Amino acid sequence: MANEIKTIGVLTSGGDAPGMNAATRAIVRKAIHKGLKVKGIKRGYAGLLNEEIFDMNEKSVSDTISRGGTILQTARCKEFTTPEGQKKGAEICKKHGIDGVIVIGGDGSFQGAQKLAGLGINTIGVPGTIDLDIACTDYTIGFDTAVNTAMEAIDKVRDTSTSHVRCSIIEVMGRRAGYIALWCGIANGAEDILLPERYDGDEAKLIEHIKETHAKGKQHHIIINAEGIGDSQGMAKRIEAATGIETRATILGHMQRGGSPTCKDRMYASVMGAMAVDLLLQGKSNRVVAHKNGEFVDFDIDEALAMKKDIDEYQYQVAQDLV
Repeated sequence: MANEIKTIGVLTSGGDAPGMNAATRAIVRKAIHKGLKVKGIKRGYAGLLNEEIFDMNEKSVSDTISRGGTILQTARCKEFTTPEGQKKGAEICKKHGIDGVIVIGGDGSFQGAQKLAGLGINTIGVPGTIDLDIACTDYTIGFDTAVNTAMEAIDKVRDTSTSHVRCSIIEVMGRRAGYIALWCGIANGAEDILLPERYDGDEAKLIEHIKETHAKGKQHHIIINAEGIGDSQGMAKRIEAATGIETRATILGHMQRGGSPTCKDRMYASVMGAMAVDLLLQGKSNRVVAHKNGEFVDFDIDEALAMKKDIDEYQYQVAQDLV
């Protein structure tokens, strides 16, 4: 039987994502509305192990819904991947009277939540990652803002690329997942999209395509390259040498993590945060909030982590057909 919840802790873990503050705000205000105490945990699991724990109230999250990043800060923590670190984390939760923990982050963060649950701390995960790579959910906090940030930047690069009749390689984030690259490829009208899930490394074929579009009078050639493939600078040099066409690489980098969250990220994050509190009050633990087929639902974390996710084949085909 799950423990009765009187005090909850909230932390953000892994890479930051726009909308994490909206989720934190919803958690704090929903919990207080339900008569619970809330403790913020700074810098993710690293902050938990260092006992960077403080009381939160309505004022703690005032005027934060429009802010990017995370007011709780975040960090990677190797120690928490060990059984000793996990046991220490559970003991610290008990020491501070924390009955349940809500973890906002990605799959790695959920693995930590899973371990806490196994040590008697009720845990709920909220999906926060710009990569959209959590298999159990159709939406992750931060993706909408990040993909719009990238799209706007790519539009600007295309303007200058057209002026100089250049080939431009624009690298977007996504180490193992190509969702930002795919969406921007379609939304920006890119000539080529290189995804970790699909790219076969055939650079000769890519170069031939650039030559073909240039011969047809195309004034620019935009290649969206996912971070997981990388080597954009080297690729640009090789393409220029092979085609004679001026080629430049632009790496958008961490700008995609920042900025004020979009309406969708604020709204979905708020609903997910509030739902996480309700799940704890229902006595649930080791669950992750998700948005699936148009509804907000929850999954067992073990089940969620076992799921696999791949690029939608039809969307990928559309991207090829619209070149």
